[in-house]
Amino acid sequence: MKKIKVLCVDDSALIRSLMTEIINSQPDMMVVATASDPLVARDQVKQHNPDVMTLDVEMPRMDGLEFLEKLMRLRPMPVVMVSSLTERGSEAALRALELGAIDFVTKPRLDISDGLRAYTDLIAGKIRVAAAARVLPSKRAASGAAPVLAEVSLLRNPLLSTEKLIIIGASTGGTEAIRELLQPLPPDSPGIMIAQHMPAGFTHSFAQRLHGLCRIAVSEAVHGERILPGHAYIAPGGFHLSLGRNGANYVAIVDQTEPVNRHRPSIDVLFNSAAQHAGKNAIGVILTGMGRDGAEGLLRMRQAGAYTLAQDEVSCVVFGMPREAINLGAANEVAPIEEMSQRVMAHLRSFGERANRV
Repeated sequence: MKKIKVLCVDDSALIRSLMTEIINSQPDMMVVATASDPLVARDQVKQHNPDVMTLDVEMPRMDGLEFLEKLMRLRPMPVVMVSSLTERGSEAALRALELGAIDFVTKPRLDISDGLRAYTDLIAGKIRVAAAARVLPSKRAASGAAPVLAEVSLLRNPLLSTEKLIIIGASTGGTEAIRELLQPLPPDSPGIMIAQHMPAGFTHSFAQRLHGLCRIAVSEAVHGERILPGHAYIAPGGFHLSLGRNGANYVAIVDQTEPVNRHRPSIDVLFNSAAQHAGKNAIGVILTGMGRDGAEGLLRMRQAGAYTLAQDEVSCVVFGMPREAINLGAANEVAPIEEMSQRVMAHLRSFGERANRV
């Protein structure tokens, strides 16, 4: 069996040692080299041609984000960032995903040695996903500037905005896919609910980042709040998000019931609730991610009358969840991420036109 070759880049000798111990304990991967800073790492990449790099965010001589941007422009490869669980760390992790990193893992705050050993399965899993992922160099890394997306025109139909909902699920690669879907949407779009696999402490920064980029308002979901047009609500890390009703209003249900498909938030939890409470008034979208969370929920949405879309393979970082949904017959339509917002809004307009003819 060919092993996944990993290069570990971290200025901490302890972290390098522990990552080496964790990775080498797995039968399908091995550390081929370690580096204490990006300048050493650059030479190690040339020498060892690793399959995956783990990269610390904060390092001497060259910041991890600066190195990542250069790497993704000159020698794109799968990168898993190692970030601290702080506000600064979460913002840096999100910028790394924007620059093309596949995923990130957090350093435990206390007792780093025991904490990282407890993360063995998590770290190994992320490396496996990264090794199998499609590396999509970001437009920002290629050009040095944020991409300009064509805005989608207004719906100009208050009934569509208030009656309809857009329900989105994503995992690995999803933060950038969600941005690309949301950023062009008009301020009168229907309410949007999002389950993105992400640990606690990171979804607040994710929501803030999107809020600053989008024409709609974006926030972490709060239990019991109304789902309003022109707003997107993201499941807080470590919590399930589901759709509920309070009279004529849609409301957010946020709780910490048991994980589903090993995830909390779980996409199936959100999709199943949308099938139950919104039915044909929902549009379901499943985006890039490993595994099958959301596939059965999207099928239930379609069976309940919702219009459903899955991201296509070419534009996915990981085609696992969309592929599972497509194989189940859960998707009415398969589309590249760069066309997803237009497809969603086109369906809403066609629905409105049909309703006007009745």
